[in-house]
Amino acid sequence: MKVLDTFSLRGKVALLTGGAGLYGRQIAAALAEAGAKLYIASRGLEALEQVAGEERTRGFEVCALPLDLGSDRSIEELHAKIMAENDHFDILVNNAVTRCAGGGWDKPLAYYDKSLHVNASALFKITQLFAGEMKKQQNGSIINIGSMMGMVGLETANYAGTNMGDNPSPIYFYEKGGIINFTRWAASILGPYAIRVNCVSPGGLYDPRHPEKFVKQYSARTQLGRLASDVDLKGIIVFLASDASAYITGTNIPVDGGYTAK
Repeated sequence: MKVLDTFSLRGKVALLTGGAGLYGRQIAAALAEAGAKLYIASRGLEALEQVAGEERTRGFEVCALPLDLGSDRSIEELHAKIMAENDHFDILVNNAVTRCAGGGWDKPLAYYDKSLHVNASALFKITQLFAGEMKKQQNGSIINIGSMMGMVGLETANYAGTNMGDNPSPIYFYEKGGIINFTRWAASILGPYAIRVNCVSPGGLYDPRHPEKFVKQYSARTQLGRLASDVDLKGIIVFLASDASAYITGTNIPVDGGYTAK
């Protein structure tokens, strides 16, 4: 097989949680363009249907399904639906998160528990279910979407002089740091089944709603001098999902313009 052919996802079935957000939209496009039969799933079904329709117009096979990561039953129904339509399953991208716990750290326990239920407990469950399908075929790729904020401390100077606040909730840092080590744990137990588990930790993604001062300050903190664009995640996702990365597992790959290396 020629090396470029190893990047193809033709014949593979993939699930992306989320798919309409800043990260999810480009991940969905990447998987579809590489040839995967793609399911995208979240609570925001209307937005997902729009994404799926756009991709189908481009000639790709993309289906939007409902998913509430706060519900065991919803996760189980999604798994059952996908496996009723396919005799194999190849790629899981854990991208969807809830941002329900924000602003400082002076909140009651239940405030944080809600976030952890979706961003940690549900991650374990959905990964376990779909890894079970991959075990049957002794092959598969799981990609967890972390964040460079799971690798470093808070840089308050990025937010100075803006209306964004300078004390984000610790829960996001806690969860994104945890997903990196969950990746290593899952890679350890799934490796004997030839299932690879890797994490991608993006840096800040440019949003036109960002204050100009934040964009300037954050960009100066990176080695490439800018925030991420709406295509910067596509290559790494296809690489990790495909056979081109067949001997890579248990890794965390920052896609952050050099933020964590500076």
